[in-house]
Amino acid sequence: MASTEWLEYILLHYRWVVVVFFLLPASLCFDVYYYTRSWIIFKLNSAPEHHEIRVKDVQRQVREWNINSEAVPMCTARPGWQSISFREAAYKKAFHKIQINMVDILEIDTDEMTVRCEPLVTMGQLTHTLTELGWTIPVVPEMDDLTIGGLVMGTGIETSSHKMGLFQHICVAYELVVADGSVLMCSETENRDLFYSVPWSYGTLGFLTAVKIKIIPAQRFVRVEYKPCYSLDDIVKTFTQETTKVEGNQFVEGVMYSLHSGVVMTANMCTAAHPGQLNKIGRWYKPWFFKHVETYLINHETGVEYFPLRDYYHRHTRSIFWEIQIYPIWLCPFKLPANPGMLHPLNGEEAVFIDIGTYGKPGVPSYEPTHTTRRIEKFVRKHKGFQMMYADSYMTREEYREMFDHSLYDKMRKKLHCERAFPEVYDKVNRKARI
Repeated sequence: MASTEWLEYILLHYRWVVVVFFLLPASLCFDVYYYTRSWIIFKLNSAPEHHEIRVKDVQRQVREWNINSEAVPMCTARPGWQSISFREAAYKKAFHKIQINMVDILEIDTDEMTVRCEPLVTMGQLTHTLTELGWTIPVVPEMDDLTIGGLVMGTGIETSSHKMGLFQHICVAYELVVADGSVLMCSETENRDLFYSVPWSYGTLGFLTAVKIKIIPAQRFVRVEYKPCYSLDDIVKTFTQETTKVEGNQFVEGVMYSLHSGVVMTANMCTAAHPGQLNKIGRWYKPWFFKHVETYLINHETGVEYFPLRDYYHRHTRSIFWEIQIYPIWLCPFKLPANPGMLHPLNGEEAVFIDIGTYGKPGVPSYEPTHTTRRIEKFVRKHKGFQMMYADSYMTREEYREMFDHSLYDKMRKKLHCERAFPEVYDKVNRKARI
């Protein structure tokens, strides 16, 4: 067996050894440094001043690229190990790298009910800062290390998305350095076409330098209800009923453990927890959340628990990508407004979609990733759905353009002279572009 095969075997079958003895200690040290630095900068209120300096540095780098008539496109210099994806961007080896060291929360405006962040602020960093002040954002994708920039340029979803939409729908303004080195602000009222073109563009229209996001009042706990289901019809009925409720149900998700069994969960923020029902699921000794949820299915019982707010937000973080298997499958409903841009609901009217998340690799000898994924992609295109592009995609360029509306995106690429400066989005997200 080749050395690479041995390494793959160890990572697949003994991942816990690598995680427990190497990744967790390293992650803890990095987080302690990162959060301490962020807290000091925020308390000193020096982030806005530093931000202007950093933006000018990005402008300088882009203008130097223009002066030197570089033949290769630009991309950020962020290393692959800092990405949440399990693939590394192959294009970074050949592209001209722009350093963007922007990791600070710039301003919290409780009158306007917004927070302004730099693109490398993480979900863990943002929720920690906001919840201490009694605030949060309407959509909090659950992985601690997901960045604001990645969620804007790609996408983000969470169990509040059936009411609030995707992450892009809680953003009210973007600041970018574009191909000529100038800075552009965009919102619904300023550079509107650019505002709607940025989401799903994966850094192919410019370098994101700041984002303004809506905030809402936070409460201390989240009350979670578990509803096990034992047939596909029951799952569909329960999931639909809970998703379409007008009142209540701030959060809705489902976890499928087989084709005919799963648990539907609904949740709401609250100010107090009942004695004996508080579950600090984020503690290191607690079971992985999806394994905890499964106990309600196995025991044939409904249940109610209370989570600390941040524990709820990041309940899936420790079990990222589950285990190496198909089940469980994550179900998350989300509202898709009829806005311009890459995504459009059917008939041009607001609609509810379901995100179906599978994590890991099927443990069957006949599994062939390219053929299987292309069959799924074909099915999704036929039914006017779309793929989350942080996953592997084997679509051709034409198929990708069939799935995503490029009309506004192409217009902005031409207007901002992006053809030489940045690759097309397809060239950054297709499987061949990722190692």
